Amino acid sequence: KGAAVRPDTAQPETQLLGQSKAIERIRAMILKLARSQAPVYISGESGTGKELAARLIHEQGPRADGEFTAVNCGAIPQELMESEFFGHAKGSFTGAVADKRGLFQQAEGGTLFLDEVADLPLQMQVKLLRAIQEKKVRPVGMQKEEPVDVRIISATHKNLAELVAQGEFRQDLFYRINVIELHIPALRERREDIALLAEHVLEQIARHNGLEEISVEKEALERLSQYDFPGNVRELENILERALTLSDGNRISGDDILLPEGADDSPLAEQELPLESYLERMEREAIIRALDETRWNRTAAAKKLGISFRQLRYRLEKLGIE
Repeated sequence: KGAAVRPDTAQPETQLLGQSKAIERIRAMILKLARSQAPVYISGESGTGKELAARLIHEQGPRADGEFTAVNCGAIPQELMESEFFGHAKGSFTGAVADKRGLFQQAEGGTLFLDEVADLPLQMQVKLLRAIQEKKVRPVGMQKEEPVDVRIISATHKNLAELVAQGEFRQDLFYRINVIELHIPALRERREDIALLAEHVLEQIARHNGLEEISVEKEALERLSQYDFPGNVRELENILERALTLSDGNRISGDDILLPEGADDSPLAEQELPLESYLERMEREAIIRALDETRWNRTAAAKKLGISFRQLRYRLEKLGIE
């Protein structure tokens, strides 16, 4: 297998745990998508659990007995992409010492998960589109095409529609892979799930390291629940693992929760922030939240915020938000 292919090992169902309405909607949607064979496009920030959602769609559908093959499209060298996706014949190029099955052939009868699909170069997008449309691939160095039966699920943290508008992603491929879109919310949009997620993460860490039950003090949970987690659940896992390393025994206190420098997890604590700075921070958070919820569609974000597009553009420049 190519270096970009991730092993087919189930990860803990951390990211999709929770009792919030947002995550309940996602779980219900996954059940519906599992019954379909249509291509699914999963959007959301890095660390929200897009691959896990794709895996659950696969495992709960009719292709569950087939392979779930995950690949990071941005990790494949451009000169090897065609060989990685479609395979190659022995002797077809220098270093091709044996026939090789591509990702499409490896996922035969199952699901091919194209993570970070926005990173595919335009030349490869054309070939991928044809493979999806025709349900056939031609390995490098071979004249004959091979039929393939795979379900395509793709994902990226980028705004695909915006990339299409900029000419960086093919519109025809966008419509082909985006038959149904599943948007995974950021962790800050479901703060009520943080305590449950933290408990589950610590259970996993304890089990992995042969530790007894780990407890978390109220102050530690409060610090976590007030933090925005730009890295989402992946960052939560990192923070908790570090906290456990620093803690005394199996109890995590508020002092053990080390947040990134500059992260103010208690905006009104001791009234340290001047009013102007506090309002600016609140404005920044509201704008970024609206942009995230609209997948960085500025027109939609402005509408959500109740301001004009021109006002939003001015605020983005003023706050230095790219």
